[in-house]
Amino acid sequence: MSLFNKNKDKKKDFYRLINDQSQKSFEGLKKLQKFMEICDDSIGEEVIACEKEGDECRKVLVDELNKTFITPFEREDINTLSLSIDDMLDYARSTYEEMKIFNVKPTEELKEMVRLLVLAVENINYSIGYLKNNPSISLDHAFKAKKTENTIELKYRESLAKLFESDDFKYILKIREVYRHISNSADKISYTADIICKIVVKTM
Repeated sequence: MSLFNKNKDKKKDFYRLINDQSQKSFEGLKKLQKFMEICDDSIGEEVIACEKEGDECRKVLVDELNKTFITPFEREDINTLSLSIDDMLDYARSTYEEMKIFNVKPTEELKEMVRLLVLAVENINYSIGYLKNNPSISLDHAFKAKKTENTIELKYRESLAKLFESDDFKYILKIREVYRHISNSADKISYTADIICKIVVKTM
């Protein structure tokens, strides 16, 4: 490899690219939380816009990854982390879209689960922000995200149990699908935290 190419590779800041994508996911989840609070489709459309912008962030990262030989940590881990962050935002979008299609209004249970999702993604965002220069702090936020994910899953099961007390079977089927998207998003948060922990262990 020529010296020119080596210098070119060194300019690729994958920490920044991952961080840009993470911040966009955090923004999208906050938009979903706002939608849950005021139930305005214009806010829901902002969730969709964030998801599209997140896709663009991922495309830029993958493009740079394909052109770069030297990476700060394993290229497979970079791609897996990016994909997992993308999935978190995808489920935020699908949560809104399912609610719109099924004409389901925000409930207190939905509001609480999304509030917890935002808290977990905020910790993922912090974790990625500290990944380069403060790996121990990055780990701490990753663990906090996983802890919040456990709380979301508990709330998910409690909400399902309460839902099944209803006699409105059509409503049960609709809202259960929305709950499932939130649960899937929480799973991706936990997976993202695991990837971060794996990267920290490899790079410390």
